[in-house]
Amino acid sequence: MVELYAHNQKAYDAVVSMLAKTGKAAVVHPTGTGKSFIAFKLCEDNPDKTICWLSPSEYIFKTQLENLKKTSGYEPQNIKFFTYAKLMNMSEEELAEVRPDIVVYDEFHRAGAAQWSRGIERLRRMYPAAPMLGLSATSVRYLDNNRDLAEELFDSYVASEMSLGEAIVRGILPAPKYVTTVFKYQQDLERWQKRVDSARAFGIRDDAQKMLDALRRALEQADGLDVIFRRHITNKSGKYIVFCANVEHIREMRSHVPEWFGAIDNEPHCYTVYSEDPSTSRAFAAFKADESEHLKLLFCVDMLNEGIHVSGISGVILFRPTVSPIVYKQQIGRALTAGDEAVPLILDVVNNVENLLSISALQEEMTTAVQRMYLAGEGERVVTERFQVIEQVRDCRRLFEELQNALTGTWEQYYQAASAYYAEHGDLNVPKRYAADGLSLGSWITTQRLVRSGRQAGRLTPEQIARLDSIGMIWANRLETAWERNYRYAHAYYAEHGDLLVPARYVTSDGFRLGKWISNLRDQHANGEQRTVLTEERIERLNAIGMQWDAVSVRWEQNYLEALRYYKEHGDLNVPAGYKTDTGFSLGAWIRNLRQTRQGKSRQRPLTGEQIARLDAIGMQWDGRFDSQWSRAYAEAEAYYRQHGTLDMPAAYISPDGFALGKWVRRQKYMLQDTDRADAVAANERINKLNRLGMNWGTRVEP
Repeated sequence: MVELYAHNQKAYDAVVSMLAKTGKAAVVHPTGTGKSFIAFKLCEDNPDKTICWLSPSEYIFKTQLENLKKTSGYEPQNIKFFTYAKLMNMSEEELAEVRPDIVVYDEFHRAGAAQWSRGIERLRRMYPAAPMLGLSATSVRYLDNNRDLAEELFDSYVASEMSLGEAIVRGILPAPKYVTTVFKYQQDLERWQKRVDSARAFGIRDDAQKMLDALRRALEQADGLDVIFRRHITNKSGKYIVFCANVEHIREMRSHVPEWFGAIDNEPHCYTVYSEDPSTSRAFAAFKADESEHLKLLFCVDMLNEGIHVSGISGVILFRPTVSPIVYKQQIGRALTAGDEAVPLILDVVNNVENLLSISALQEEMTTAVQRMYLAGEGERVVTERFQVIEQVRDCRRLFEELQNALTGTWEQYYQAASAYYAEHGDLNVPKRYAADGLSLGSWITTQRLVRSGRQAGRLTPEQIARLDSIGMIWANRLETAWERNYRYAHAYYAEHGDLLVPARYVTSDGFRLGKWISNLRDQHANGEQRTVLTEERIERLNAIGMQWDAVSVRWEQNYLEALRYYKEHGDLNVPAGYKTDTGFSLGAWIRNLRQTRQGKSRQRPLTGEQIARLDAIGMQWDGRFDSQWSRAYAEAEAYYRQHGTLDMPAAYISPDGFALGKWVRRQKYMLQDTDRADAVAANERINKLNRLGMNWGTRVEP
C-alpha cells in the first residue's frame, strides 16, 4: 500500500479534487519530496483504469518504480509507459492502442521542447477527455523565455506548489550544511581586469581597480580544495555525487582525486555516469550497492539532475557553472530526501567569479517562505529559518558585488542613459562598444538581454523589464533578431507551399533571398555549425515547419512519385522530352537528366543502386525513348529476316503487327550513313546489327 507523507497526502487530496472538477492538475514540488508517489497513489486508487505515464527517460521511471517497491511493496499493473521521445515518433495506429483513462506527465516542464510537444499535442487531440496530472520541480523553462508549462499544459490548474526553500523551512527536506569555496578563478580575474582597464571614467576605474586587487588577495588566501574536503567530509565512507559540466570535465576532475581526497581515503571508489555511456546503468547500480568502508564518489553529467533520487547520499559536490536555477536546485536536491534526519553536505565549488552570488537565491526563497508562513498564522510550522552556510568566500562575495557596482554603476543610471539614447535615436539598437558619460551602455544593454534569458547571473524585476520595453528594448540581439525575421519568411513559405523545398534562387516579394538562406542553413547543418548558428532549439523550430536537411533526396523522392504515376497510367517511362505533369513538373526533362546522370554526362549527384533498381522496376529505358523505338523496330526486321532470309522488301511493306517495316528499312539506309545526323558510336552499333541481317545498303556500309 502506498503511504504518503503529510505534505504529499495534502497535495494528493487536492489533485483528486481538481481532476474531478477540471480534468487537469499540476504538482510543483522540489526534488526529494517524493512527488512521484502522488501519481503512484493515483494508480493504486484506480486499479481498473489505464494510466499513460510519460517521462523524459525510461531510466527515471525504472528508478522510481524501484523506490516504490522498496518502500511500499506495491507494483502498479495499470501503467502504460512511454518516453516523450517515443511518443513523438508513434504512428496513429500505435496511439490508438494507448486508450488512456489518465495521463501522467512526469517532469512536465520538459514537455515544452518543440519536438516532444508535437507528440503530446497528437495524444491530447486523440484523447481530449483523459484527465492530466503533471509532476515537476519547476513549471518554468528558465532558458526558454521563461515559459510556464503549468499555464500552457494545465491552464494554471496547480493543485500544490512548494519551493525548495519552503520545503527546508517546513522541515520536509533537511537543512543542509552548505560550504562554499573557489576553484580556478585566475582567468576570471583577468577578464575583469580588462573590464576595469576599459572603464571610460577615471574615478570608476580607480575605485574598481582597488576592489579588484582586494578580491584577488582574498581569493589567493582561500584554502585549497584538499583542505576544504578534509575538513568537511566527516563521513569518510559516505556517498557523494560530484556534478560536472561535461565528459571532458569529468576526466579533469577525476584526475585530481588523489590530490583532493587522498587525506580522506587513499583508495576512494570512483564511478562515472553520463547519458551517452552504455555502461551507465551498471556504474550507477554499483554505486548504489557499494556499502564498503571507502569514500564513494559518483561523477556525473546531467543524468542525475532530475527524476532520479538516490537514498543514502551524504552530500553533493557542485563543480558548476550553471546559469539555470532549475539545474542548480535539482543538483542540490540530490542530497535532500524527505524523512531523512541526517544533515546533508553541499560543497559548492565555485569555478567562476560570477557564481559567488548563487547561494543567495536559495536563502531568499527561505526568507520569503518564513515571512509568508508567519503572515498566514502558520508560524508554528516553521522548523528552521536558515541553514548552516560556511562561506570561505563571504568576503569575496562582498568584494565582487562592490566591484560589479563600481563598474556597472546603478541600474537607474544606466536606464537614464538608455532613455537618452532612445530619445535621440528612436530605438535601443545600441552598438556593443557604445559608451555615454563614462558608462558602457552597449555592454549594459547586452547584459540585460543575457540576464533576462538566463544566460548570465542576475535579476531583472518585472518593473525594470516594463520600463525597458517602454523605450523600445528588443530582447533578442541583432543576430537573433535577423534570424527571427528570416524564420518568419520561411514560416510564410511553408504556410503557402506545405514544405521548405525552396528553389535556390527564390526571392520573396520584398527582396529577401529565402532560397539562399535555406541553402546556407543546410550547409551549416552539414558542417556541424549548430553551436554558433543552428542551436538545437532552432533546428527543432525548422523541423516543425517541414525543413528537409537533405533536400536533394527529398526532391528525388517527389519526382520519383511523379514518374510512378506516369508508369501506372501509360505502362512505361517513354516520356516525351517536353512532357509536364498536371502539377507543372517537367517529368520529361527529369527522365532525360537521369539518363545523362547514369551515363556520366551530368554534374548531378550519382544515382544510387537502389534508385536505379526502383526506376528499372517501373520500365525505365536507360538508352532513351527513341533508342527503345529503334530496338522494337529492329525486332520486327529480325523476325522478317528469319522468315525470308533477306531484308529486301517493298517500301510499302507492313508487318503483321501493323508496323511500317518497309519504310523503316529504307529510312535506315540514308539515316545511318548521314554522319551529321547520327551519333557515330550509336550509328556504328546499329549498322553492325543490320549487317548481321544481310542489310543491302546499295553501296555496302562498313562500320
